[in-house]
Amino acid sequence: MPRKGREVLALAAAFIIFIAGAIALAPSRAASAVAQQTQQPPAPSPAAKRVGAIKAISGNAITLSPDTGPEVTVLVQDSTRIFQIAPGEKDLKSATPIHLSDLQPGDRILVAGKLSDDGASLSASTVVSMKHSDVEAKQQAEREAWQHGVGGLVKSVDPTAGTIAISVATAGGIKDVALLVTAGTTFLRYAPNSVNFADAVPSSLGEIKPGDQLRARGARSADGAQFTADAIVSGAFRNIAGTITSLDATSGALTVMDLIAKKPVTVKITADSQLRRFPPEIAQRIAIRLKGAAAQPGPPPGSPPPGATAGQSVAGEQRPAGGQADFQQIVNRMPPATLPDFQKGDAVMIVSTVGADSGKITAISLLGGVEPILAAAPNSSQTVTLSPWSLGSDAAAGNAGASP
Repeated sequence: MPRKGREVLALAAAFIIFIAGAIALAPSRAASAVAQQTQQPPAPSPAAKRVGAIKAISGNAITLSPDTGPEVTVLVQDSTRIFQIAPGEKDLKSATPIHLSDLQPGDRILVAGKLSDDGASLSASTVVSMKHSDVEAKQQAEREAWQHGVGGLVKSVDPTAGTIAISVATAGGIKDVALLVTAGTTFLRYAPNSVNFADAVPSSLGEIKPGDQLRARGARSADGAQFTADAIVSGAFRNIAGTITSLDATSGALTVMDLIAKKPVTVKITADSQLRRFPPEIAQRIAIRLKGAAAQPGPPPGSPPPGATAGQSVAGEQRPAGGQADFQQIVNRMPPATLPDFQKGDAVMIVSTVGADSGKITAISLLGGVEPILAAAPNSSQTVTLSPWSLGSDAAAGNAGASP
């Protein structure tokens, strides 16, 4: 989930439970109303509340850096109630009363109380906290769950049966996977014209259409042909494979000749754009697999490429049960790149949102070092899909863009 969105909602929802006794935190970004689940008496509605990270603590004063707005000084009184919850908790049954001395800089808190007339300080009646280390651990677990998930192009959707057919690009070619949706599956959708995963909004199965890109986390079957989804994020994106004809690293812009459309495209690179480059040996191995998949007979699905040992993919990571890592998993293991690492004449693969102007796009992902791949599969922009996200990661995690 996005870097701040989920813990903010967790704090907010948990606090609402405390003061009203009738709200539970949903596993997605939205909080939903449920029956009362706590025996704690309701407290009066606060005059103001702030959510953010603790910057410093001095005596009974907390310097809070809110997610929005200027810093505020939180004054903790003897009567202030302070609780700690674990990330992802749905109610306050497991909340632990703590003391001011238990809070540390970096912890995320929701504070409610009375705001001063100048807005510079807030006299706290209640503080609900999440330890920074707990948030980091949960984010890491979610990153790993997304990275070991599955992603590809949507081929068909059957709302009645609760299934989605997707085509997954692997190092050995395209593989069809059936996604199974359950009542507990949560859905997110990339916001139009946004390159930031943090802008993804709650969605539903009905919004997913053929041609969309999709990624899911959950559990795959032993043979890799089916995947039961716990969470799905989808969106309408544009994939381009082409050659850089001009580049201005200072302004963060480049022009790419689209190999399929045979037209130039102006590409804008932002701080949220994910840049990667394949080392030559990895790109060559993928190209060999693509050629092998096109030939008949080819290597059996899941077999290691030339130069790789059994149980390893082209990038050297362990393959999931029932098959090899998909193309995006290989990409995610490549070190981050910067725009000066690219130059005129380089072959690249790009993914962007679908905007009103087809000749101008903002890159979500830019992948270089793909010359052998494009030579092996000229239609790589259609057959080897580059996903638009590094789900569950944040800007600090290898400059991989915003996280779920």
